[in-house]
Amino acid sequence: MTITQNDARNAYRGGTIGTATPAQLLIMLFERLALDAERGLRALQAGDNAETNSQLVHAQAIVTELQSTLEVDGMPAGRELMALYGYLQRRMIQANVRHDVRAGREVVQLTRHLRDTWKRAAELAARQ
Repeated sequence: MTITQNDARNAYRGGTIGTATPAQLLIMLFERLALDAERGLRALQAGDNAETNSQLVHAQAIVTELQSTLEVDGMPAGRELMALYGYLQRRMIQANVRHDVRAGREVVQLTRHLRDTWKRAAELAARQ
C-alpha cells in the first residue's frame, strides 16, 4: 500500500486538530476562512463561477459554524460579533450570486482582519 501526499497531509491535519487548543482551533478556522475568501475572489475575478461558488459556500459553512458556537451573551461584544458574521454571510452571498467583485474584495478584507485580530487575541491570552 502506497501512502500518497494527500494521505500524509490528512493524517498530519487530523493529528494537529486533535491536539489543538480551542484558541488554535479558532485560528485554524479563521485561516481557512480567509483562504477560501481569497480563492473565491480570484475565481470571481477570473470568471470561474463554479470555483467561486465552491470556495464561497465553504467559507459560508465556516461562518455558520462560528455563528453556531458563539456565546452571544457570554462575551463582551458578542452581539456585535454575531452581527458582523451575519453581514459577512450576506456579502459572500452577494459576491457569489451577483458575481460582485467589490463584495468579494470586502469579504477578503473582513476575513483577513478577523483572522489577524483573533491571532493577536490568542497571543495576548497565551502571555497571561
